Amino acid sequence: MLRGRTTGKRPGRTAVDPVPAPPPLGRRFALVWASVTISALGDGMRFVALPLLASRLTSDPRQIAAVALAEQLPWLVIGLPSGALADRVDRRRVLWVTDSCRALVAAVLAVAVATGRDSVALLVGSGIPLGCGQALYNGAWAGIVPALVPRSQFARANARILAGVLTAETLLGTLLGAVVFGAAASLPFFVDSGSFGAAAGLALLVGGSFRPRGGAGDPEGPEPEPETGGPRGTGEAAADTGTPSAGRTLRQDVAEGVRWLLRHPTLRLLCAVAGLLNLANGGMVAILVVYARQAVGLGSVGFALLVAGYAVGGLGGTAGAARLTGRFGPTRVLPCAMAVAVAAIAVVSGARSAAIAAVAIAVFGAADLLWNVTAVSLRQSLVPHAMLGRVTMAYQLVTNASGALGALGAGYLAHGLGVRAPFWCAALVLGAATVIQLPLRGAQFATSGTRSE
Repeated sequence: MLRGRTTGKRPGRTAVDPVPAPPPLGRRFALVWASVTISALGDGMRFVALPLLASRLTSDPRQIAAVALAEQLPWLVIGLPSGALADRVDRRRVLWVTDSCRALVAAVLAVAVATGRDSVALLVGSGIPLGCGQALYNGAWAGIVPALVPRSQFARANARILAGVLTAETLLGTLLGAVVFGAAASLPFFVDSGSFGAAAGLALLVGGSFRPRGGAGDPEGPEPEPETGGPRGTGEAAADTGTPSAGRTLRQDVAEGVRWLLRHPTLRLLCAVAGLLNLANGGMVAILVVYARQAVGLGSVGFALLVAGYAVGGLGGTAGAARLTGRFGPTRVLPCAMAVAVAAIAVVSGARSAAIAAVAIAVFGAADLLWNVTAVSLRQSLVPHAMLGRVTMAYQLVTNASGALGALGAGYLAHGLGVRAPFWCAALVLGAATVIQLPLRGAQFATSGTRSE
């Protein structure tokens, strides 16, 4: 029975103190959220317009997959240096400069498409600088959220950002992109350029300094505390002192971030699982437009609806992430979410109707985003603030390299074995990922405390 304080006015009745509302995330977080979300709207339109334009130019699934691969390749070259750069300079400045440059690239692509100079080579060539910009952006963004909110609010803040991205990019952006593409193939790219410009302006308004205050070179800062008894993380960020660039080369900073990740058993395992997840996701995304047309008989709008189904499910996953991790803990949520993802993709692989495929993709979206919100929040709680750029980009080098490999492999699988083959392979890969992360069950992590600054 619940017990509360008696009111003194009506004996025999009790009043239970209401659960306090979570604290607001603040104006600066709202600006960052708006910047990321507006940029995501243009990204979503480009995301659906690129494969539609590629499929108009060629029917070869290998060339269509190459378009998706182009934005992944730069991560292999500049992913690690971009993380080290983000730990040396003001991360907010990296955000607005990067988005300004991407606005120019998207504008050039839009003009080329509008003037009839589109080709698969153009799409691949545009994807490379856009991918470089995304790598730089992610390296800086990794340290923004932990600088704005306390650790106890990481899951809530990350869920809100990912929900905004899903709504703008995958739900609204893809649907608008498909409709607008039918009217003018260049228009989604013009909108993408404008969204990058608006995002850059909002990043400028955030104010304050986001230069890391901790030290990559400090002997007490970068090394994770030893773990015993398997992947039991301490959750305590090491002391943040010094400056990352003092007397150190960029290569040394990069190496330190990689070493930190490799020496942390929990993050090393989490990185391996994320790599398998992206291997599967990269292949499925690269070939989804071909699957939509050949396997379940959908056109461009139907393809966009499949992507929107993923977004709807993903919103459910992000909405429940903080509550589920708070109740069951991240190390129980992670394998369960992955197991659901396996079942959903197995259904997609054998689906004969668009409705069944759409429902299964929505379920996969919920599981995928639940896993990602939980994993990102766990990583942010374990890594020292001054190391977030480098460790995150070392982590994302693995995941994005896996995504690129998945995109490349899916093109050849679909060409040689049919459009369903990449999805069957994805289900097998995710099944392996489920098993690999089982040792995380029962590990304890500190996920609350003060700002990790």
